[in-house]
Amino acid sequence: MSTLPLSGLKVLEIGHYIAAPFCTRILADLGAEVIKLEPPGGDPFRGWGAEKNGHSVWFSIHGRNKLSVELDLKKDRPVLLKLAEWADVLVENLRAGQLERLNIGPDVLQAVNPRLVIARISGYGQDGPYRDKPAFGAIGEAIGGLRHLTGHPGGTTDLPPPRCGISISDDLAGLYAAIGLLSALWQRDATGSGKGGTGKGRVVDVNLVDSVFSLMEGMLPEYAMDGRVRQPAGAALPTASPTNTYPCADGRWLCIAGNSDLIFARLMAVIGRPDMAADPAYKTNGLRCENRVVLDTAIAAWTRTLAAKDAEATLEAADVPCSRLFDIADCSADPHFRARNAVQDIDDPLIGRTMHPGPAIRLDGERPEDVVRWTGPAVGAHTDHVLHTLLGLPRTAA
Repeated sequence: MSTLPLSGLKVLEIGHYIAAPFCTRILADLGAEVIKLEPPGGDPFRGWGAEKNGHSVWFSIHGRNKLSVELDLKKDRPVLLKLAEWADVLVENLRAGQLERLNIGPDVLQAVNPRLVIARISGYGQDGPYRDKPAFGAIGEAIGGLRHLTGHPGGTTDLPPPRCGISISDDLAGLYAAIGLLSALWQRDATGSGKGGTGKGRVVDVNLVDSVFSLMEGMLPEYAMDGRVRQPAGAALPTASPTNTYPCADGRWLCIAGNSDLIFARLMAVIGRPDMAADPAYKTNGLRCENRVVLDTAIAAWTRTLAAKDAEATLEAADVPCSRLFDIADCSADPHFRARNAVQDIDDPLIGRTMHPGPAIRLDGERPEDVVRWTGPAVGAHTDHVLHTLLGLPRTAA
């Protein structure tokens, strides 16, 4: 795929579950040659989620465009070092310090390949007092500040704040790892000023907690200013009104963002309340935030009279930003998703006909027709090819 921007980039993945594999999936979709090293029996993620024909349907996406090599890192260290010599990049998300315990830390890897860029993803980072604590995505949300914000306003429910529904910590860390390693590659190759000023590879340290914490907007300077702590706001946006999610007659929900002055006036006209648009108490966004409860009650009184799809169509005709809350069935059938190839019908040899999400990155306006070059392969499907054809190792060494 020579037209893809990362064509020719050689990537080695020592990843399990989500964060590192998500990082390398992004790189593979952009054309990188990714070799995924799996322990005997395969990545534990192969046992997650729904299965078909004995194979995880999640892994169809998780392992797409990657070569799978089954390798025991404790027994096959010479093979790993040979692969590290071949690679431009190594991405791993073992527990902090695990590479060192296996005697394959960055110093060892860069001794055989000084230009190797290593991206390390962990729960808390490679140093600090929490370095050795175990962590999964939910812990990243909790300590990074996100889970505190996903609840409803205080006093409205005894239920705990819910997770956002996906492993957002892992995905964010994977994205940051991709950004970090591409930055290190740029410094190494374009400027020749990598570590030590000699174009050497660097070690990128990314963790779940920092990745979530980086999204906390202005909360830290707000706290530094006067001790304020942002609290859960439910579906509302504390700094803009009306922006909320409203109940509809069919039991579904409609998100409406009508906070600019002009859009607010259009919204009030649609719901039959032009008097509120003319009322000085709602003249500015700040005033509307102060009177949010009355305003949201009026909007909800209107949305409750219509099915979500009908309310959405009415508001769209008036150029008011809004959307039903889509579930995956809505996404898969939506004409915009389909037109942009964000939803693609794929034949997977292991699980049959399925669907994959297209890439979030689009280049030169071209529809990403062939981004899925192959789906997630069986465990070790490419071991022979990689070790004996790509690396040229004798079969007795395998």
